[in-house]
Amino acid sequence: MSDTAPRPNDGPSGYVEPGKDNVQLIYILYLVGFVIGITVLIGVIMAYINRGQASGWAQSHYTYLIRTFWIGLLYGIASFLLAFIIIGFATAVLTAIWMIIRCVKGLQFAGRRDPVPNPETWLW
Repeated sequence: MSDTAPRPNDGPSGYVEPGKDNVQLIYILYLVGFVIGITVLIGVIMAYINRGQASGWAQSHYTYLIRTFWIGLLYGIASFLLAFIIIGFATAVLTAIWMIIRCVKGLQFAGRRDPVPNPETWLW
């Protein structure tokens, strides 16, 4: 007899329930976004879709991820506008560092299944 029972995280058609794997995938999509920009949009859409279905610890990650997208977009636009007076290049680098730090910290918390301590923060 073969073991064809779905795993606990699998839903219909291999859908992965909002949880550790899904949260980590979105963080990775954000990081890959530095090379392939569209993945950030895919990640934020996934975060919005899954935020209402997630457990307590994962919900904090979805909030953190959504805020990371919007705050990063704000910082990116400000950097673009400031590029006309040269300082924007430095703020763009700082924005990239900020995004990487948020994603790495989020991945660490998700790996331990811990909630993000303050998902509403503007920093880390």
